[in-house]
Amino acid sequence: MTDHASDDAKKPLFYDPTDHRIRSFVTRAGRLSTAQGRAIEELGPKFFIPYEKSQLDIDQAFERSAPTIFEIGFGMGETTAKIAAGMPEKNFIGVEVHNPGVGSLLKQIGEQDLKNLRVIQHDAFEVLTNMIAPEALAGVHVFFPDPWHKARHNKRRLIQSPLVSLLSSRIKKGGYIHCATDWQEYAEQMLEVLGAESTLRNTADGYAPRPDYRPVTKFENRGLKLGHGVWDLVFEKI
Repeated sequence: MTDHASDDAKKPLFYDPTDHRIRSFVTRAGRLSTAQGRAIEELGPKFFIPYEKSQLDIDQAFERSAPTIFEIGFGMGETTAKIAAGMPEKNFIGVEVHNPGVGSLLKQIGEQDLKNLRVIQHDAFEVLTNMIAPEALAGVHVFFPDPWHKARHNKRRLIQSPLVSLLSSRIKKGGYIHCATDWQEYAEQMLEVLGAESTLRNTADGYAPRPDYRPVTKFENRGLKLGHGVWDLVFEKI
């Protein structure tokens, strides 16, 4: 179970001390840069969606009706911002728990004038359970989640049957789940878990080629040059 330290810097903004579910993330202390802090202060009121235990009106949040993509764990947000910039006709909801990442993405929203992106700082499982209506999403992105590579930590992995079932219930027919990892053993588990979900079908024979909309990160590019693998999986809701 995640160690809920008393230091506020280690907690997401909407920390719930009564929740004891095993989490797939550890909330780490991270220092906000001046620019990240300013982005949270200035852009947060417009682009934050506060966590609530009630269903979100997505059209109202974006002030329009459009296909909506939900991303779990956007890190520092570079990939999220690039994808949103390349698909202005779609809405994007990014969920992340770490303050520097949230500040970084908000900074990029401001710099690139991205109007189709919103941020929720909370545990994605709870957001999906309480805020996202069934069949409300056009797609889900989960890029390079923590592999929890030690066997005793495998239970913390994000891509497991309960979450996949929940994700599928929130996706419209014809929508998709796109996962990517650079850890082969985790890729094999993802393939098994996604393949076992009866409401999904694999769009490829095994692993999928990287879709054009997912940019190659600097870290990923370095790994590829060193011969490290990257595995994409794209499953469609049937």
